Amino acid sequence: MNWELYTAGFRLFDANAISFMVLGVVLGLVVGSLPGLTATMGVSILVPLTYGLSMTAAIMMLLGVYCSANYAGSISATLVNIPGTPSAVMTTLDAYPMAQKGEAGRAIGIATLSSSLGGLFSVVTLALFSPLIASIALKFNSFEMFLVAFWGISMMAYVSPGSTLKGLLAGFVGLIIATIGYDPVTAAPRFTFGESNLLSGVNFIAAMIGLFGVSEILLNIEKPGQNVRQEIFKIEGSLRSFREVIKLWAVVLRSSVAGVIVGAIPGAGGTIAAIVAYAQQKRFSKHPELMGKGAPEGITAAEAANNACTGGAMTTLLSLGIPGDAVTAILIGAFILHGIQPGPFLFQKNFDLVSAIFIGMVFINILFLVFGMFGARYLARLLFIPRSILNTVILALSVVGTYAVQASMFDVIVMLIFSGLGYLMTKQEIPRAPMVLALILGPLLEQNFRRWLSLADGQYGATLLDTYTHNPVSIVLSLLVVATIIFPLIRRSGKATLIKVNDQP
Repeated sequence: MNWELYTAGFRLFDANAISFMVLGVVLGLVVGSLPGLTATMGVSILVPLTYGLSMTAAIMMLLGVYCSANYAGSISATLVNIPGTPSAVMTTLDAYPMAQKGEAGRAIGIATLSSSLGGLFSVVTLALFSPLIASIALKFNSFEMFLVAFWGISMMAYVSPGSTLKGLLAGFVGLIIATIGYDPVTAAPRFTFGESNLLSGVNFIAAMIGLFGVSEILLNIEKPGQNVRQEIFKIEGSLRSFREVIKLWAVVLRSSVAGVIVGAIPGAGGTIAAIVAYAQQKRFSKHPELMGKGAPEGITAAEAANNACTGGAMTTLLSLGIPGDAVTAILIGAFILHGIQPGPFLFQKNFDLVSAIFIGMVFINILFLVFGMFGARYLARLLFIPRSILNTVILALSVVGTYAVQASMFDVIVMLIFSGLGYLMTKQEIPRAPMVLALILGPLLEQNFRRWLSLADGQYGATLLDTYTHNPVSIVLSLLVVATIIFPLIRRSGKATLIKVNDQP
């Protein structure tokens, strides 16, 4: 085992990197604890603001926001029965009833420690498995990389909420947008319509901020009565919950494993992980009838799983260059902004940075544990900030951040166009994450497919047979792609048959 991979990153941690890591954790706690604001929105808005930072400081700050926001959604879920982030939706089932019994501090303490332990478990998994996956991926040829990119897009569409067809549609539109700019092989301009600003393609950062930042503001504005005016319960006794969570170590471990696995699936995310872990715990529980009425094991399962997702999502991001969820899709934009290409070569070209990410995520999970335990009562006061003020601040940061990347008003226009697109997609229940993933993976998919076509030189059948014969991995990847596309159709036809049988007298 190369122990240097786990220690080399320490030399990148100067005072600047540590300060921005702490700042990221604090910002994540603020974003996550406010209903309506998500980790995706927070990271997307902050990405362009990291342009002037060092590579390590930028990545640490964004990871701080990502990990701590995932946890902080449990605070409003506990106190006002409103998940601060979508992944905290299962936490409300037991945390709010516990708060109504006068045990808000106990509920927050359980959620905080469970989140931290789930996150730390996921970092260990990330550190152990991502180098192994990357070493295998280094042996991939152009056809295998094409299949990986195609599987990532199709999987994201499959696991996105709502219709699979709508998810695939969003991914297809994203692929079309990704072709704007110079052709990677011939260097001929495509779909630019004479606009020189589009020769290098659509600015990913601007598109991302529009889809996930400003569109959320538009959706929030039209929602009436968003300002919280409910009772904030007294928060005390958080530290006493440590012993309680330690007794539930089996729940933490089981839920963390589920969270890591779900997190590694492109597009699944913390919400699905929390649902899976909660349902799993209900099956294993000795008292399933108590879950949903203030059971500590319900909070533990949901929070350990949704925070364990972070390491799972980062595993595929670092090793394959495929994000596990919407936030890691945005993080790819941050890597590219700082001249880094995630994927198997990252472990060779940016060895120190990978090591720093492992180390940083450990400290981030410890930091939000400390801040969450001692700062929950202060974060609760944020729930009273008027929604109009928050929306104004976020919109201003979105515009300034978008302009700052290239000092271009054209990027601001792109951001506004994608804001409207994101708003309309949400209204029509079309998931936005597949489009973002397609924008990222589109160039990878196209370049490798066209490279394979060029190497085949017209002998496509023979080349394909030779690829399958000498590289069994390509067979596995092909089966994954086919299964991802066909399985929803089989499931839908099975449901239709079941309905017909039930309708028969």
